[in-house]
Amino acid sequence: MVFKPKLLTLLKNGISKEQIIKDIIAGSIVGVVALPLAIAFAVASGVSPEKGIITAIVAGLIISIFGGSRVQIGGPTGAFIIILYGIIQQYGIDGLLISTIMAGIILVIFGFLKLGNLLKYFPHPLIVGFTSGIAVVIFSTQIKDAFGFNIDKLPADFFDKWQVYFEHINDINYYALGITIATIFITLNFKKINSKIPGSFVALIVLTLIVTLFNIPVTTIETFFETIPNDITFSLPHFELSNITTYIVPALVIALLGSVESLLSAVVADGMIGGAHRSNTELVAQGLANIMTPFFGGIPATGAIARTATNIENGGRTPIAGIVHSITLLLIMLFFMNFAKHIPMSVLAGILIVVAFNMSEYKSFISILKGSPYDYIVLVSTFVLTVVIDLTVAIEVGVVLSALLFMKRMADVDKHEIIVSSDDDDIENYEKLPKGIAVYEIGGPLFFASAKQYAELIKERGVSAKILILRMRHVSFIDATAIHNFYTTIKLLKDNGTIVITSGTNNEVFKVLKKHNIVSLIGEQNMHRTFARAVNHAKSMVNH
Repeated sequence: MVFKPKLLTLLKNGISKEQIIKDIIAGSIVGVVALPLAIAFAVASGVSPEKGIITAIVAGLIISIFGGSRVQIGGPTGAFIIILYGIIQQYGIDGLLISTIMAGIILVIFGFLKLGNLLKYFPHPLIVGFTSGIAVVIFSTQIKDAFGFNIDKLPADFFDKWQVYFEHINDINYYALGITIATIFITLNFKKINSKIPGSFVALIVLTLIVTLFNIPVTTIETFFETIPNDITFSLPHFELSNITTYIVPALVIALLGSVESLLSAVVADGMIGGAHRSNTELVAQGLANIMTPFFGGIPATGAIARTATNIENGGRTPIAGIVHSITLLLIMLFFMNFAKHIPMSVLAGILIVVAFNMSEYKSFISILKGSPYDYIVLVSTFVLTVVIDLTVAIEVGVVLSALLFMKRMADVDKHEIIVSSDDDDIENYEKLPKGIAVYEIGGPLFFASAKQYAELIKERGVSAKILILRMRHVSFIDATAIHNFYTTIKLLKDNGTIVITSGTNNEVFKVLKKHNIVSLIGEQNMHRTFARAVNHAKSMVNH
């Protein structure tokens, strides 16, 4: 079945009272975390603050009820900021709403066409490249409010924007800059005092009160939006049917980015809870959320990795947490929105700068730069194109480059020397192995299109065994996506108590595994040149 919501399955199987209590607590915390982010993402996208909160309420509720993940939290995200700002500039707010509805329809079609495995065709360097690029662009858009510059209209071009900043370098509002620095400091460090209350929320409340009480001269949300509605109303966007084709391109961009980010978030969540999401169901739910949200004035939504991780870390394990998150935001909107208009823009800038830093994936970026030159090319090209041109071009070029470089690597496969000693008797009768020893042979190169499938099979084979022998004689190369999946899988097995032993690894693959700390994770003493030696080593460990 294509559409099978996780909530329905969990309700049929029953949810314990203890877990419901944990979900309510986690959902309440995530609701508080989501408030400053929803406001910041909305304002940075060029819409009024309440639209971000409405998106988190409506889309978050629909995604939790109908989604394919146990723990996914939906809402507006930083990845959409640049795209939405561009769409509004070109098509207006009604154009954005129509594009969002059309994107939702496309996402539903993706789900029913069973394209939920779309993510595996996006290599890890490409994802890191455009995520890091978006982080840089978000950071650059916040400099105006962070430094308190009085600039009426910023250029869209990245380099032109920075030129304008340097031209206004003598016009810094030091009150705004101080508030921005204070926001960043509190957001990053408050967890040392209390890990349950998000630092961004504390910074927003405390600094807004200080600015209001002492009448500090900085711009606030009220400077741009005189009043902020505290209710949710249903309305139809205005558009001409004859212009519907105009919105196809922005709708496709929203749908593609939404599908990638939501499935990526679900995959990350699976790794954190040891679960398995239903990707096609998740796409349908994301589509339904984006179809319905614009009728209430909301903007595009997708799975939010940071909020989903917060949910998991606080004990959320069912969609009930996501539902409570939406209810929490609704109550805040109904009773506390008058306070929101006093929020300084420099506070939102500080929050978004931290978001950009967390999005940057600088560790993965540096790791890929140290690896294969093929992955390096995809990473850097995607990153530069995202920053200088736009995300759509970056993804298109990144995918094409990945495909071309993969074909080049496949053409060079015969240059890799496989280490197979003459004393390898190529034991095939696995049934003679002692109980507790499992064997899995990887049948070809580990690259972005096969990495996830191999990782799942290795995990499935090894999770019930005491020792898993991985035959790697046919693994001619391994790319960054496979390294990412392979490391995660081996660590999961190790944490589960399974010992991993390898055999037949070629020189090039061994060097890559060593460079990325996988050799130390497995243990060099558990990596053998031949299958026979690997089996003897496994037997000695069982008999010990």
